Amino acid sequence: MPIELKRAVVALALIASFMVYVDGTIVNLTLAQLSSHLHASRSGLEWAVNAYTLGFAAVLLGSGAVTDVLGAKRTFITGLIAFTASSAVCAAAGTMLILNLARLTQGVGAALLLPSALVLATSAATDEHARHKLVGWWAAAGGMGMAAGPLLGGVLVSVADWRAVFGVNVVIGIPAIVWSIRSMPSVPRRGRSVDYAGMVAATVLIGGLVFGLIEAPAKGWGTPGVLTAFTLAGVGLLAFVRAERTAKAPLLPTAVYSDRPFTTSALQGALFNFTFYGLLFALSLMLQQGRDLSAIASGLLFLPLTGLISLGSICAAALTGRAGRRAVLVGGQLVLAAALVAVALTSTLSSLWPLAIALLPAGFSAGVLVPTMTSQSLAAVPTALHGAASAAFNASRQVGAAIGVAAFGPLLGSAGDLRDGFITCVLVAAVATAFALALTLSHRTTARHRVSVGTGSVDTSG
Repeated sequence: MPIELKRAVVALALIASFMVYVDGTIVNLTLAQLSSHLHASRSGLEWAVNAYTLGFAAVLLGSGAVTDVLGAKRTFITGLIAFTASSAVCAAAGTMLILNLARLTQGVGAALLLPSALVLATSAATDEHARHKLVGWWAAAGGMGMAAGPLLGGVLVSVADWRAVFGVNVVIGIPAIVWSIRSMPSVPRRGRSVDYAGMVAATVLIGGLVFGLIEAPAKGWGTPGVLTAFTLAGVGLLAFVRAERTAKAPLLPTAVYSDRPFTTSALQGALFNFTFYGLLFALSLMLQQGRDLSAIASGLLFLPLTGLISLGSICAAALTGRAGRRAVLVGGQLVLAAALVAVALTSTLSSLWPLAIALLPAGFSAGVLVPTMTSQSLAAVPTALHGAASAAFNASRQVGAAIGVAAFGPLLGSAGDLRDGFITCVLVAAVATAFALALTLSHRTTARHRVSVGTGSVDTSG
């Protein structure tokens, strides 16, 4: 492959990783405008965030297998077309229903883009060292996207309006699709069967669970729609367990979900995303509706939180090398819990500077925790199962994110009393973090297997 083509492929893969994660956080700065322009209810706003997470989580488990079967180029183009087209629908949406359905499709496209982008990026490597370096760049691009989302969203909403947040994906996506179809080289496929039954069951399970949790506070836990959603989630769970026991190449092998250290790590990852994405949702509404800040001012106030994530991610490997994974987890979770309490206390003050300062340790500790938890989850299983374990770990995190937004929506309260509701949300987040800390303290992890960074196996972004 010519060096110019290699660079173009790597650049496109990094852009895709950035886009996938920026859209997970950028929409939070559109919530205030969506509430007024499209007359969105609180559950509608929750779906604006969670529909993307739902599509992402449901397909993520099987996206690696799909990439192997269809090929990285074909999967990448399919995901890019779905992501770009659904972004265009979001930008043109006239109702929250259309917007949220398009966000669901956008999440599916993102799930197809992520592993195929990693395969394309590493295909340009000439040796193992270069491959590991490219994996690091790919993960960093995703982390930068997650961190940049709130500020970028604030700028776009302030300069134009909420439609620009989705329109920018179309501007980037269309030329990327054209180039990919015309010039992107193919990567050899790997023979592998796809667990379609498991993918469908996982989609039903996650979709029913998330739908029920979002709709229950507004419509009531005993209403037919909510009960049907939870019933579907139960059916999906039973079908998924059965499918995984009979599939030739299960999405989640028994050796993964029956491993206690791994399940502990997956639960910690879910608790972290519950805290982090719930906090983003609550903080955005509190700043814009509770304090009447502009979108760009709110985006700037997010920087102490999201900006320090990148620094924490960079420092995580060195800290783990010096103190050990368990000590870093204990320290990170302890600092995050304390920082969340400080955020709750400072949110009541008239000045915003104490709140911004309190968000600094929260962002840094979050940045340290994500790659450390990822490493811990992979250390719990043999190298041959890293791909399945990574998919399951990240799917559990996405489900945690969806539950966090669903829970924090009703806890936040009405628009006229957001400050008290915000304190409740942050204290719940601190309790969830404390529970994750208790899991770390009660379970002494051991690196029974050497962790190797492989294609599709590591995701250190948000």
